Amino acid sequence: MARGAHQTAPVSSYASRRLTLTRVFTSSASRYWLRVFPAVSREVRLWSLRANEIPNPVLRRLALLTQGAERSNLEGAAAFAVLVPPKRERSVVRAAVAFQTLYDYIDTLAEQPCDDPLANAHQLHLALLAALDPRIDHADYYCYYCHGFRDGDYIMHLIATCREACHELPSYPMARPAALRSARRMVSYQAYTHCLAQPDKRHALADWARAITPRGLDLQWWEAAAGAASSLGVFALMAAAARSDVSADAMAALENAYFPWVGSLHVLLDSLADRDADLRTGHHSLVDHYSGVEEQAERLGAIAGYALRAIEPVPQSCAHAAILAAMISFYLSSPAALDPGASLTRGAILARVGLLGPPTMAIVKARRGVRRLLAHTNLAA
Repeated sequence: MARGAHQTAPVSSYASRRLTLTRVFTSSASRYWLRVFPAVSREVRLWSLRANEIPNPVLRRLALLTQGAERSNLEGAAAFAVLVPPKRERSVVRAAVAFQTLYDYIDTLAEQPCDDPLANAHQLHLALLAALDPRIDHADYYCYYCHGFRDGDYIMHLIATCREACHELPSYPMARPAALRSARRMVSYQAYTHCLAQPDKRHALADWARAITPRGLDLQWWEAAAGAASSLGVFALMAAAARSDVSADAMAALENAYFPWVGSLHVLLDSLADRDADLRTGHHSLVDHYSGVEEQAERLGAIAGYALRAIEPVPQSCAHAAILAAMISFYLSSPAALDPGASLTRGAILARVGLLGPPTMAIVKARRGVRRLLAHTNLAA
């Protein structure tokens, strides 16, 4: 009898988690499309109007192009609002969309030709720190940028909106130190990435990434760098800060899950999706550091497994798993990931995702189909 009970316990536990995952996925997806997504659309429209008011024509064009090209980043950032109490939902959406809009915009600016790419990227990305902490004084963000700085206070409005929305989150003071650590890693990553073309600084990114790699973890330097570049940890902390009963241990668990594991998978998948574009433009590709498709598949599959295990001790772990599965599905349904050369990597990662893979892939593919249809309709009109 005891033996039989011992044998059925894992089956019962698996069935219970499967049921929980199914329920959480259904409720999270419903809440996202019915409540969060419309809120994101409203925020995007507001920032589009604000970008149209930028006096400098170069900055105005870059802001609008970035908002259009990186719309999916904004939708993904706001997905963490499904984790929060309904009364705090709007604050998390506002904070997440403003922060990601800011990150995408200054990243675009840092990619423009400049006499000192490292200094320019570092200076621009200091805005991320100011957005998360009103105690941080504003820097002269455009001081190394060659097109001037008449942006109609666009960066300042993004920073102010993020600050105000974070202030509305009851536990944000507890989340802020970890959020700032994440943002500082982003600032450093972007600065070091933009100096790779300089022969005397070519190894700076690798040296820095090795220095920030947590001890004892199975990570290559470019995998640790990918984890540092991701903004997902900031959004997870914002969502946790929306609850008044969150503990310091929960914040620490979130920080440790998103850096390096979830963040690493996020940016490596982004690099995989952008590989062809990076080759055309000469931009640095993180996944090109792998020796070939076999190593790439093995490592990304392993990192996906580490990421899924890392979020298990996090509060609302099933909802975090659903968001992670949606992020994975978004990148693995991109044209680059559907290329035959990426099939091994796609299969290795989806094998780790398990139960949540098929429904998230179906939703993301449907969303891509709708976008293509709307784009075709607009072109025809």
